[in-house]
Amino acid sequence: MLAAMSIGTEPTDRRIPFDGLFNVRDLGGYETVDGRLTRWRRLYRADSLNRASGDDIARLTTLGLRTVLDLRTAGELVDRGRFPVDLVPVEYHHLPVLEQIWDSDAIEAGADGVAFLILRYEEMLTSGATSIATAVDMLADPETYPAVFHCAAGKDRTGVLAAVVLGLLGVPHDSIADDYGLSRGGMQAMIEWLKVTRPEALDAMVDQPAIFLDAPPLAMTGLLDLMSERFGSIAGYATSIGINDATVDSMRSLLLD
Repeated sequence: MLAAMSIGTEPTDRRIPFDGLFNVRDLGGYETVDGRLTRWRRLYRADSLNRASGDDIARLTTLGLRTVLDLRTAGELVDRGRFPVDLVPVEYHHLPVLEQIWDSDAIEAGADGVAFLILRYEEMLTSGATSIATAVDMLADPETYPAVFHCAAGKDRTGVLAAVVLGLLGVPHDSIADDYGLSRGGMQAMIEWLKVTRPEALDAMVDQPAIFLDAPPLAMTGLLDLMSERFGSIAGYATSIGINDATVDSMRSLLLD
């Protein structure tokens, strides 16, 4: 069951429980550097929403979603399907951040996993620039909300977009890294679910490089430091990919109390 989230109250846990989804979280409640708070029940991050079925459809409906931003590749849409818009009517947008998903050969044995993630996330800033800019433009429109963005695991591509959005809202870097790190729990929950419901798929999951299943906050800290060094700030990166101040101001007005 979903935790009660009536108007005028705040959730006690940003993680929203589902049966077959493991990394759905509310991005509300984060304090900004100017003392404001991100709004609850407005913007969510998630893993493979295309997997939703049964009671999870009803749980998604309770979120009142208007917009879904899918950050996965075109190949993933073909292989795994997309958000069930026939059951939960939303505005669905495909905004790929990568051209191809990583494979197990992408990292050499014994390589520094955190350094690997930082490099991959840095690449997303370029390969996904158009999609990131489009997502921010959509989040500057009041008709978009409530909204959710997702990839497959809900930690890497979703984590990069979450970092850009939270950074533009003024959330401090340490809070952004902590939010990213919450995906560790989601990944472990997915593994435990596979053990019970799909043991035949478990081997393929755990045979991946360990860093593919982890979300070390240092990886996000490294990306944020890199953005500061290269662009001056997250806002500087946003400007470099065509996001203007008016768009950021509009998004802030919609997502901050």
